[in-house]
Amino acid sequence: MSQSVVKIDPEIMSGAPCFVGTRVPIQNLIDYLEGGDSIDEFLEDFPSVTREQVISFLEEAKDSVLARAV
Repeated sequence: MSQSVVKIDPEIMSGAPCFVGTRVPIQNLIDYLEGGDSIDEFLEDFPSVTREQVISFLEEAKDSVLARAV
């Protein structure tokens, strides 16, 4: 399994889950998507996050949900 793109560090953004190598909280992506914004709009506003990180996070979230269904 590949390494997570999510990092939780009490020294970064008060411990909010963030994309690795950034100070961008995962919650920002969730807020964008819930608000109807696209991944492209999110990436435009947060250039330190890569498309690969977003896709990897969404795959991790999907796998987590599907694992509970088994």
